[in-house]
Formats: sequence, structure tokens, C-alpha cells
Amino acid sequence: MRTKWVAVVAAAGLLVAGCGQRSQSGSDALAKLEIMAPADPGGGWDQTARAMQSAMNSANLVRSIQVSNVGGAGGTVGLKKLATERSEQYLMVTGLVMVGAVETNNVDTRLEDTTPIARLTAEDEVVVVPADSPHKTIDDLLNVVNAKGKGVSITGGSAGGTDHVLAAMLLEAKDIDPAKLNYVPYSGGGESLAALLGKKVDAGISGVGEYREQIKAGKLRALGTSGPKEHAELGGVPTLKGVGKGVELINWRGVVAPGSISPAAKERLITLVTDMRNSQQWQEELKKKGWTDTFLTGHEFSTFLTKEIGRIKPALEEMGLAK
Repeated sequence: MRTKWVAVVAAAGLLVAGCGQRSQSGSDALAKLEIMAPADPGGGWDQTARAMQSAMNSANLVRSIQVSNVGGAGGTVGLKKLATERSEQYLMVTGLVMVGAVETNNVDTRLEDTTPIARLTAEDEVVVVPADSPHKTIDDLLNVVNAKGKGVSITGGSAGGTDHVLAAMLLEAKDIDPAKLNYVPYSGGGESLAALLGKKVDAGISGVGEYREQIKAGKLRALGTSGPKEHAELGGVPTLKGVGKGVELINWRGVVAPGSISPAAKERLITLVTDMRNSQQWQEELKKKGWTDTFLTGHEFSTFLTKEIGRIKPALEEMGLAK
């Protein structure tokens, strides 16, 4: 299992050096655009959709932008809706979570049925506990999981998604029986945050951006982050590379369009997203959210997505999260 996930993580790590694309000729402002976040409000996909909306509005790239939320099953409910969408001014946020959810939910509609537009960002994960939790370190938490098994609950996004995978990797790194993992999935970061603050679960895993404000406010305690470097704004929380055999995982997010759009519509959307990415407004959003720019478009993004799907499926099968 570890060998396969090292390959997945290494591939994700390449995102940090993702190559930027130069904008095509400046696009005239579109009349309208809809961006779907395939999750409930509050999570990383929702934050990405609304950050895009803010940047495009501020840069005057689209006259009217609507953000919608279609939550459920790791984004696969939204993916199914996208398959029936006939508008050519429509984008859906996606990412590593959805790649896994397609496999774990065994759905008919797949990412291969969409039109890839752009990879946008990469983000580290963070493991947290409520501020008054007795667990001061990641080893404290994992030792209790080993002792109490399913008596310890860890929340995060959808089953089979990045958060779930990171939880499984942590147990594997410490040689803890994976059957002891009690993972409580939610369809949005807002729900997992509410469960943590309401003391309904013992720990949580999500993107750094989703829990950052609560950590800085002292409501949550960060135990470790999943990327290669520490986050200064979190007070020097250690990375997870020192846990057992070592753990490192980087999430990524991007946007796709309906599979039925024309080649001309695809190019318009790529130009629009490229112009957004090159705008000062988007660069400010990246800085504010702590996201890493890993921009990739068109054929290169399609190739990357195909490789990700090929890597994730066998790894999930070995972990018992997919058939």
C-alpha cells in the first residue's frame, strides 16, 4: 500500500512546480457564467468557486457570475448533474477528492466524461482537534486510536477522498490496523467544522484553508500538516513527515466543463480562466487562502487527470476503500 501511495504523493508533489500558461488574447467579458461547487457551503470546493467569482468580478471578466452548490457523495452528485448540463458557460470545481469518490462510490458518470479546463491550486491538509482536547501531538492521537480503535472518531470530507486517504495513511505509517479507523465523512467543510466545534468527533482532517481561521482563533489545535514545509501562520505546527514511516500528501483543485461543449466554447473557457489566473485579483486570493498556484490547462491538464485516475484507483482498492 505504501509503495503505491508514495507514487501518488510524488505525482501530487509535482503540482507545486506546476507550469503556468500565458493567457491567450484577452477575452471580452462573457455575458454570464455559472460555477458549480459540488459540495455544501464552507469547504474547499465552495471556497474555490467563490474565490473565482470574486476574482472574475473584480477583473471585469464576466458580467454575471452565479455560484451554485450541489453537495453529496464526494462531488459525484454534482458530477452527475454536470453530465446533463447543456450550457457552454458552465464550470464545475473538481479535484483529487472527486477522483477518489468516483471509485469509492462506483458511479456511472466519471471525470472522463467531462471537458477538462484547468488545474488551479494545490493545498496541504491539516489534522486538528478541538482546542481543549487532551491530544497535544499527532502521536498522542494515533496512540489513542491504536488503543481504543473505533472509540476514536476522525471527521473529514467524503469517503475515499483526500481527508479519508490521509487518515488511512497515518494509521499505516504507525502500523496500526486499518480496521481501527472510525472515519466520519461529511460532504462539506462547514459540516465537519461544526462537528469538531460541537465535540461530536475527536479529530478532523481538511485543507489548511478550511480550518486556518479557527486554528488562529484558538478554537482548534493543529497537530500536523501534510505538505513538505511547515506553515508559519499556524505557529510552526510540525509536518507529518516524522510520523512513523513518514506521511506526505498534497491536494489539488481545478475546473471542468460539461463534456458536450464545443471546441470553441472550450477555448473560450480556457481563455477566461487563464485571464483570471493572471489577474492581480486571483493572485491576491491565492495569497489570502494560502493556496499554491499549480496552473495547467487544456491537453496538459487532460493528460494529468488521466494519470491521476490511473494511480488513484489501484491504491484505493489496496486500502479497501474501493472495489
